[in-house]
Amino acid sequence: MSELLTKNVSEMRQALDAGKVSALELVKASLAKIESLKSINAFISISSEEALKDAAMADAEIQKGLGKQKPLLGIPVAVKDMILTKGTKTTAASKILSNFVAPYDATVTVKLRQAGAVIVGKANMDEFAMGSSNETSFFGAVKNPWNVACVPGGSSGGSAAAVAARMVPLSLGTDTGGSIRQPASLCGIVGIKPTYGRVSRYGVVAYASSLDQVGPFATTVRDAAILTGVLSGKDPKDATSVEDKVPDFLSACARGVKGLRIGIPKEYFIEGLNKEVEKAIRDALVVLEKQGAKLVPVSLPNTELALPTYYIIAPAEASSNLARYDGVRYGHRADKPADLNDMYCRTRAEGFGDEVQRRIMIGAYVLSSGYYDAYYLRAQKVRALIARDFKEAFVSQCDVIACPASPSTAFKIGEKAADPISMYLSDVFTIPVNLAGLPGISVPCGFDSKGLPIGLQLIGKPFDEETLFAASAAYEDATDWTKRLPPVA
Repeated sequence: MSELLTKNVSEMRQALDAGKVSALELVKASLAKIESLKSINAFISISSEEALKDAAMADAEIQKGLGKQKPLLGIPVAVKDMILTKGTKTTAASKILSNFVAPYDATVTVKLRQAGAVIVGKANMDEFAMGSSNETSFFGAVKNPWNVACVPGGSSGGSAAAVAARMVPLSLGTDTGGSIRQPASLCGIVGIKPTYGRVSRYGVVAYASSLDQVGPFATTVRDAAILTGVLSGKDPKDATSVEDKVPDFLSACARGVKGLRIGIPKEYFIEGLNKEVEKAIRDALVVLEKQGAKLVPVSLPNTELALPTYYIIAPAEASSNLARYDGVRYGHRADKPADLNDMYCRTRAEGFGDEVQRRIMIGAYVLSSGYYDAYYLRAQKVRALIARDFKEAFVSQCDVIACPASPSTAFKIGEKAADPISMYLSDVFTIPVNLAGLPGISVPCGFDSKGLPIGLQLIGKPFDEETLFAASAAYEDATDWTKRLPPVA
């Protein structure tokens, strides 16, 4: 049965609908795989009892022939632990929320359930999604299934590791500055950040509200397309979600790339980019070119400003969003406070980890009187310039932009923990996409000499995920990188 977990969603669907396997058997296999790979630390909590009940219900619906109406009926899925799931813990991997039980479902959770998915557990992550290695979690670091001495990337490292190790075929992550695409690259799977506004953020613990976006991890591009279709759509509970018809993303995967203009930005092939990563990306571009795509040089001149811009805007929004965690209404509260001020100070000092405290302080500083114009307002102006660079490239030069998802392959656990700047540079190629609100996908494109995965990032026009799926599926069909399994799988 565990062999079925190495199949894609379409193959699982066929097996379920044909009665070759039951949803209950599939979910039991997933739970057993999760248990056998506890050392990876991909999950914060497991919903075994609820999952088995949902699987039994899925079997009843499959018997009624509802498999064609519900694309994920009976399919086990993991959910990042900052996405609310009613009646189960949602901790954001933080001590301050370590015992918080969600009173309602996030919109994306509702959509998963409506599509028939079986949620087996909540995936580990960097605390409040602040990190690039999944080492800031209160519940311990996640390990990379390709090499357990290495990080899986972050902040959605648990979601990525769970799919890479084939504990589940699909998972949900969030992407604020690369937190889906970077771990997808480091774990050798597919991960997409949809356009800002494509997927509802209602019920998702907020980090930086103008940047956060929910998206899927999958073992194949087509599986990612199926899940993106399930998640997408206008939500009246989220004012930032956009009223836009949801395309048939799965059909777009068959379009091919003939005549597609792929922009190659010189600013992304710079000193500091790992040579093996650069070679894998350029080799991938040759594959796409042979399939009929046209490679064109483009320039995104304000790229070098993206990292400092992000680390002003994101912490500023985080300091505001995290002000609600005060020990009064929910979450951790310090014992025996001397007064209200003591309770606030000790609760937050005890409840938040070092990286979260660092970003709260940075955010409070750049928003403070006398510094707002010098930092935050200026950063917002630079953000507009970064978005303009992409717009100009897409209007006149290219249909998609190709570049690395990460400047390196997975690094050792602890290697960058004491060097925040080095850690922040892990997202140098993904952050501009969030600042511009664009869709971006990472698809496996090779391995380095140590056997660690490399991801090709494709960036699209706003609400043009179809072209990203078309290009990445064409590349996937011409290679076998997504078929390779890590040792633990």
